[in-house]
Amino acid sequence: MTKTFTMELAGRTLRVDTGRVAAQANGAVLIQYGETTVLSTATASEKPREGIDFFPLSVEFEEKLYAVGKIPGGFNKREGKASENSVLTARVIDRPMRPLFPKDYRNDVTLNNMVMSVDPQCRPELVAMIGAAMATCISDIPFDGPCAMTQVGMIDGEFIINPSQEQWDKGDLKLTVASTSEKVIMIEAGANEIPEDKMIEAIYKAHDVNQTIIEFINQMVAEIGKPKHEYTSCAIPEEMFAAMREIVTPAEMEDAVFTDEKQVREENIRQITEKFEEAFAENEEWLAVLGEAVYQYQKKTVRKMILKDHKRPDGRAIDQIRPLAAEVDLIPRVHGSAMFTRGQTQICDIVTLAPLSEVQRVDGLDEYVTEKRYMHHYNFPSYSVGETKPSRGPGRREIGHGALAERALLPVLPSTEEFPYAIRAVSETFESNGSTSMASTCASCMSLMAAGVPIKKMVAGISCGLVTGDTDDDYIVLTDIQGLEDFFGDMDFKVTGTKDGITAIQMDIKIHGLTRPIVEEAIRRTREARFFIMDTCMSKAIAEPRKEVGEYAPKIIQIQIDPAKIGDVVGQRGKTINEIIERTGVKIDITDEGAVSVCGTDKAKMDEAVKMIEIITTDFEEGQVFTGKVISIKEFGAFVEFAPGKEGMVHISKIAKERIEHVEDVLTLGDVVKVVCLGKDKMGRISFSIKDCQ
Repeated sequence: MTKTFTMELAGRTLRVDTGRVAAQANGAVLIQYGETTVLSTATASEKPREGIDFFPLSVEFEEKLYAVGKIPGGFNKREGKASENSVLTARVIDRPMRPLFPKDYRNDVTLNNMVMSVDPQCRPELVAMIGAAMATCISDIPFDGPCAMTQVGMIDGEFIINPSQEQWDKGDLKLTVASTSEKVIMIEAGANEIPEDKMIEAIYKAHDVNQTIIEFINQMVAEIGKPKHEYTSCAIPEEMFAAMREIVTPAEMEDAVFTDEKQVREENIRQITEKFEEAFAENEEWLAVLGEAVYQYQKKTVRKMILKDHKRPDGRAIDQIRPLAAEVDLIPRVHGSAMFTRGQTQICDIVTLAPLSEVQRVDGLDEYVTEKRYMHHYNFPSYSVGETKPSRGPGRREIGHGALAERALLPVLPSTEEFPYAIRAVSETFESNGSTSMASTCASCMSLMAAGVPIKKMVAGISCGLVTGDTDDDYIVLTDIQGLEDFFGDMDFKVTGTKDGITAIQMDIKIHGLTRPIVEEAIRRTREARFFIMDTCMSKAIAEPRKEVGEYAPKIIQIQIDPAKIGDVVGQRGKTINEIIERTGVKIDITDEGAVSVCGTDKAKMDEAVKMIEIITTDFEEGQVFTGKVISIKEFGAFVEFAPGKEGMVHISKIAKERIEHVEDVLTLGDVVKVVCLGKDKMGRISFSIKDCQ
């Protein structure tokens, strides 16, 4: 049965059609906000996937270029692998929804969101986020929703709910907040140094809007929602836990995990697991879930230690940061390098500078963003966690971590007018034990400064964790969580910023939301920790950006020419500019506004190229002196090229002070001579004299 629901959301109509398309999916909505249209579907397998100890949820965000009237570039003319924006959007949908599925659910679930048309006033990412929640809520898939998402922008200090694409791209805040009916469940933000109090205000403004969407979804569920289907629980039998506690007591498990050395802890757990394998050798059912059972036993032990005993596995205080170290210039010949170490988390970041012609081209649904000048890439090799597996390129996690560090540093980068370079930062994970993305932010900031990028302020990042009890008031916030506290805790709350405000937030949780006091305490803790990291570690390695780019980095000279003269510099079919490049070995970029960037490593050659361009674009006046090469000899005189594509004529009478019969008596092809401009002759050609320079 087809049914349509509508609501007013931030001044626009949100329309949802159900039963109209994709009827064989467990749940489907064709959702339209303004004229942006997304088909969101939720499907689940009938039976659990065997042999796994996790919930197999897949979230897709499909960008169809027909949605913006484009034909894909390239040979195939069809959409290829998911873009970076698709991956990041899918992650933002996944993170708030995953905790709301049953923890013992092992059926495959796919949430697919296909963008079919885009109205620049209504961002398709937001529509897909809401659509995925709606499709799941009205389906028969077990889900403890509803949840809803709202985006907040800010221009001139004023918040904008669900901003247009242009407002989103150009504003000072890009905030996405997901909520349940009671609590905030996910936060994602990029910000231009927004003060902490202002950020909290924006978060809860979005949370309030989410409540209206949740009421709307509840209305849909009441009218057309399917009963939730039964499923096979994969929970560990309680009698198995009881048997495990007899073999390894809680005190013994606590001793096994209470160490700041990850390798030692893993060896202790390996030995404990062997004990269980020997004890349960005759029980195949228990052996099949032993890995998950050991994980749960560790989790309960660690959570009890932290929550009840205020005791962290590595012995730190609740608000204590692990030992810090930082250095720059550890990699020779690269344009900039830095390494940041926090406990057993270590990142080396390398910065590469290039002319603006090397910016990344972006082919997507956003008409306002077509290129990226700053690119941040993050790599996570298996050796960083002591494992072995082949590298298959960056996965969704790596793309997400790189994007987070990129957002963190964007607000402090200089403009292209101040620093006309394309910039790529690559974070290599040398060692990982918690929050490598925040270490990547710190390392990248120092690497940029070491490369001579005049960033406006220093940026640092840190993550807070959380362990909760049975009530909303029973919790502990942990500063600088290590891997174990992330795995067994309830939250990973990452915040980056300068001393003046926040530049990025990414919050993941495993529970059904956070209360406001938890959010406020986490933001306060991360602020204190950022200041500590900058003051005691980063600023001691490098306090400010270097005044010049490094020896091996390309140098760039910028000049401005009359836009009407661009054609003179380029020449017919690029002949003139290519000759300048061939003679000097530089790279030349020219904008439509006449801004010329000359890039190279040899200062003399760069100056030579600049001089050529200036000569070509200068209106010639009598008395100007040039140096040129004889390129043609005629009976009446010689032609001298004084810049690529630019030549003038020296009449035979102007070659020497004495009378000569033949030009060849004084000049030969290829001679380099100094000439003075006499103006233009009757044919409009530039006229030169050699003898008047002698």
